[in-house]
Amino acid sequence: MKYIDEFRDRRLAQQLALAIKREASSQRDYRLMEFCGGHTHAISRYGLKDLLPENVYMVHGPGCPVCVLPIGRIDNAIALSREPGVILCTYADTMRVPASNGLSLLKAKAQGADIRMLYSCADALSLAQKNPERNIVFFAIGFETTTPPTAVIIRQARVLGLKNFSVFCNHVLTPPAIAHIVNAPQESGVSIDGFIGPAHVSTVIGSAAYEPFAKEYHRPVVIAGFEPLDVMRAILMLIRQLNENRAEVENEFTRAVTPEGNVKAKMLMSEVFELRDSFEWRGLGEMPKSALRITSAYREFDAERRYDIPYHKVADHKACDCGAILRGLKKPVDCKVFGTACTPENPLGACMVSSEGACAAHYTYGRFRDVIHREEHRHA
Repeated sequence: MKYIDEFRDRRLAQQLALAIKREASSQRDYRLMEFCGGHTHAISRYGLKDLLPENVYMVHGPGCPVCVLPIGRIDNAIALSREPGVILCTYADTMRVPASNGLSLLKAKAQGADIRMLYSCADALSLAQKNPERNIVFFAIGFETTTPPTAVIIRQARVLGLKNFSVFCNHVLTPPAIAHIVNAPQESGVSIDGFIGPAHVSTVIGSAAYEPFAKEYHRPVVIAGFEPLDVMRAILMLIRQLNENRAEVENEFTRAVTPEGNVKAKMLMSEVFELRDSFEWRGLGEMPKSALRITSAYREFDAERRYDIPYHKVADHKACDCGAILRGLKKPVDCKVFGTACTPENPLGACMVSSEGACAAHYTYGRFRDVIHREEHRHA
């Protein structure tokens, strides 16, 4: 297949659904976690759950970069925006993530902080060139997908000799989070049989990055694209592996992902960044070697070093179940404030902010499905 509409073909989807139903053994359950928020969005948007047998469960994972960022890091960004002469730049989704004391970056901006929403991190570099009298801080977040562009602008800042540019680095890594999910105690985690590997992340790190994980934890991983047929084919491939008691890394997304990934991007990342000893994730807590920081070779562009703002752990809103949803323990509808006190217009937790968040995806597409199913059961 060459065109997008072919990956949304209804006839092919029905054929895949029949194959899944035929090969899913009625003697067992299949608990599959889609790690990437893009997959969560696709599953909700295209109603893929309705095409699966009842014993095939899709579990949301911590694959939304905005969702896994803890409140303390948003607080740090707000504090940076209030430093004299600072312009804080960030991607749009981070603007509405709830922080401490009822604040968010958007509310801090309304109070007078100079915070700019950008489409590209390169825009932050351009802003630094145009405003030499101001200090530009780029609030960088994301998995391995958005890390190479951040590395590029840091290198460019050195070449340009910019003294008024720095990066508040919050880039996190995918494989440690998957390992954490598998290793979590039963009371704080959920049993997962296999994983749908992220698409964009895997174009950078490559499919081979998951090989040690599959061997050590005996969990199959199938990397999938974002289209509905991509996801359904990945589900079928996982079911086949589990039926055959295999735990291998398979690549459904061969049109974009290679075993080695983007070698140039990985070299760039290793030049500019290094592993942090530990980093807090929302819902998952402190995880060793799970995030990146700027190396000492580029320390002059590290906002954490430049402004020396301490990090403080902050608990999530008491009514919000975002942490449990990110661990796969709960579904969005299990949260008491979902769709009532917590909506995309007025989010109480990060999972309702980004379109890749499980709550936002289910609010947009799945809540109507829930109403229909309740009505069907009521009249049955």
